[in-house]
Amino acid sequence: MYDYTIVGGGIVGLSVGMHLTERFEGARVLLLEKEDHWAAHQTGHNSGVIHSGIYYKPGSYKAKFAVEGCRLIKEFCREHGITHDECGKVIVAFEEAELPLLENLFQRGLANGIPVTKIGPEQIKEIEPHCAGIQAIKVPTCGIADYKAVAATYAKIMQSRGAELRLGCRVTGIDEHHDATPVLETTQGEIRTKFLINCAGLHSDRVARLAEADPGARIVPFRGEYYELKPEKRYLVKNLIYPVPNPSFPFLGVHFTRMTDGNIHCGPNAVLAMKREGYSWTDFSARDLTETLTYGGFWRLAYRNFGEGVKEVWRSFSKKAFTKSLQRLIPEVREDDLVPSHAGVRAQALMPDGKMVDDFLIVPGRDSMHVCNAPSPAATASIPIGRAVVDQIPSKVTRTTVALSA
Repeated sequence: MYDYTIVGGGIVGLSVGMHLTERFEGARVLLLEKEDHWAAHQTGHNSGVIHSGIYYKPGSYKAKFAVEGCRLIKEFCREHGITHDECGKVIVAFEEAELPLLENLFQRGLANGIPVTKIGPEQIKEIEPHCAGIQAIKVPTCGIADYKAVAATYAKIMQSRGAELRLGCRVTGIDEHHDATPVLETTQGEIRTKFLINCAGLHSDRVARLAEADPGARIVPFRGEYYELKPEKRYLVKNLIYPVPNPSFPFLGVHFTRMTDGNIHCGPNAVLAMKREGYSWTDFSARDLTETLTYGGFWRLAYRNFGEGVKEVWRSFSKKAFTKSLQRLIPEVREDDLVPSHAGVRAQALMPDGKMVDDFLIVPGRDSMHVCNAPSPAATASIPIGRAVVDQIPSKVTRTTVALSA
């Protein structure tokens, strides 16, 4: 019998485990991950950005946790010798029509307590010599980090405190009625636990429903595809360059990101994935795609964003169109400068009315808690997210209903 069992070995599940073992010393903690290594999906495929919190609604969990996490993740990296860089970024407007949107973003940054400044064309060139733009926001607290190493360090800390971590263990069912405590059916046999914490990312809604908890939303997977600059063209980008996001489209637009290994990633676009872990157009799951295409919330989202959605799909198939989007930021970029890079899949919770859940969503269950929406900036915010989840867990595991609205 375990006191706490966590499902999901991404950066959020590992952070929860790290905080659990700190808070409840001596508790029997188990973490299950279905893959053969940690951070296999969203964490391991993200862009490595330490987000400032500028994009998120003031007062939201995303805003509060991103701002706090931005500071804490750098402290964690320094303490454990993990590669990172507080390099800053610029969010650039290219035409007069974007200036009111840039101003709104600037005011949001101020409201979230971020030390942002507005700069003109000359200052843009000082920071990013090859970037075009008429005005920009300088965000000095942004940075980059090796999140795979962060996740691996969370796992080591858990193990050093006596937790048990199992790779290659998939949850296939949950019996909430057996002896009044959850029994997990897994590929490694039955596991009894007093309390279950679901951090299953792309499958979090399914695990919640197995535990008879209703997240009120469904995970719809969106793939983000990247190119990277050839080594001889990396001089075109110093750090992080972002466009002003389209407020009517729920993604940030293609941008340039310097990675911790020196590569310059360009992207991502945002297209529907035909599999929850579908990193290319050839990755297909009849179950996953059927669930998406029979979900009314998806079609309502698609209807509202049809024009932008078509552009995203076109960029997926047309390198020329992808390059043209990048040239708004760096006019010197050419098609031949770009080589295909990795893709990532975002686990986006979508409501039945077609609205994306725009904050972290944590759903209570009986003897369980379910993290059902933790896309970007969850890696940046992983330390405060893990702490917030543990804050809601009873110190003595009983049949207490957990409540956290998000």
